[in-house]
Amino acid sequence: MTHITFDEVRNRLASATPHRLAITSDMREAAVSVVLAGHDGAYLLLIKRAEHAEDPWSGQMALPGGRRDADDPDLLRTAIRETHEETGVPLTRDAVLGRLDDLGPVSPHLPRLLVRPWVFGLSDRPEVKLSQEATLHIWTPLDTLTNKRTTSTVRIRDRERQVAGFRLGTHFVWGMTERILAGFLERIGLD
Repeated sequence: MTHITFDEVRNRLASATPHRLAITSDMREAAVSVVLAGHDGAYLLLIKRAEHAEDPWSGQMALPGGRRDADDPDLLRTAIRETHEETGVPLTRDAVLGRLDDLGPVSPHLPRLLVRPWVFGLSDRPEVKLSQEATLHIWTPLDTLTNKRTTSTVRIRDRERQVAGFRLGTHFVWGMTERILAGFLERIGLD
C-alpha cells in the first residue's frame, strides 16, 4: 500500500495549473469536495445521492457538493457550504490542498454545468451527519482506488451502456465523479 501525505498532495496539485472552463450565460456553476481524511494513508469521502425525480444524478455515488448560490462569493465557498449541508463535515479554506480541472457533463441530455473540484485534507475522519440529500456515506482508502478500476453496465436513458468506474463493494462510482477521481489520481501519481 502506497501512502501519500497531504504535503505531497498539495505539492503535486500545485505543480500544474488547473484547466478552467469559460462560463457562458446558459451554464450554472457548481463545486464538489474531494475530502481526504486521516494522516496514516488518507481516506476519501463519498456519498450516495438520494433518489429524486428532478435530479439527473439521483441515486449515484458522488463527491459532496452542489450548485453555487447567489450568496456564495466564489466556488470554494460553494464546495465548503454544500459539503457541510450534505454531510455535516466542516471544511475551511485552510484545509484546501488544491484545485482540480473544471469539467462539465458530457451528455447533451444533462444540464449545462461547470463543476469545479476542490481537494481538502483533514487530519482525522470527522463524524458524518447526512442530510436528506444523501442516503449513505463511505470512507474508502485513497491508495486502493486504482485497484478498484473496472467497467460496468449502467442504465442511461433506458439504454444499457458499459462505462468506466470504481467498484467499491456493492457501489459503483462512474460518470462525472469517476472523471474527477481519475484526474485526481493521475495528478497525484496514484493512477
